[in-house]
Amino acid sequence: MRGFMEVEGGEANLLRNLEEQLLRPEIRKSRERLNELLADGFAEFGSSGRVFDKAEILERLPQEQYRPGAPSAKTMIADFLARRLAPQTILVTYRLIVRDEGSEQRRHTLRSSIWQSIDNQWKMIFHQGTPVTQA
Repeated sequence: MRGFMEVEGGEANLLRNLEEQLLRPEIRKSRERLNELLADGFAEFGSSGRVFDKAEILERLPQEQYRPGAPSAKTMIADFLARRLAPQTILVTYRLIVRDEGSEQRRHTLRSSIWQSIDNQWKMIFHQGTPVTQA
């Protein structure tokens, strides 16, 4: 992606930490924490092809049943990269690797999120995950 400046150091580490938080079951079950992390205009393009808004995510995620293959402690983020799109807006991209519990099978998803600093707090405004074959 030409023209976008890579973000390193503290800001990149903070955004990676926020992405990791959104993978943890205890955060996904907390409407309060999800509300803090997602911007009011949040949109997600799901792997199913459905588009979700913030209200739908706040309703759905706390209801998730955690099963093998669901986001859990058995996840790993690889190839994390943060790029500044505008002074207060950063695109993060990474590969999420999920190891199914009780097996060596791994599933890979390419993820992208756009984070914006709103009132001095980073909030996710967009997210998309695309399943891919292992590279």
